[in-house]
Amino acid sequence: MYILKCSDGTYYTGSTVDLERRLWQHENGEGANYTKKRLPIVLVYFEEFDRVDDAFYREKQIQNWSRKKKQALIEGNLEQLPHLAKKVWRK
Repeated sequence: MYILKCSDGTYYTGSTVDLERRLWQHENGEGANYTKKRLPIVLVYFEEFDRVDDAFYREKQIQNWSRKKKQALIEGNLEQLPHLAKKVWRK
């Protein structure tokens, strides 16, 4: 599972069995349409899994996170993750 930072500052989350090959595809416009339109990209985070389905599950989990929560993960501020998971209710 990996997170890319695109040229427009947005994050793209994906998963693959071969990160090096997938990065090459993204960098050469052969990856996802999302990254193709936002080159260049930079790998900012990745996690390795023994099972493909675990990586895919983690990808889907992180795709639903807020930008702030993704940034905390990327920056290694893991203690912030539970706080950022909570919704703030306003009157």
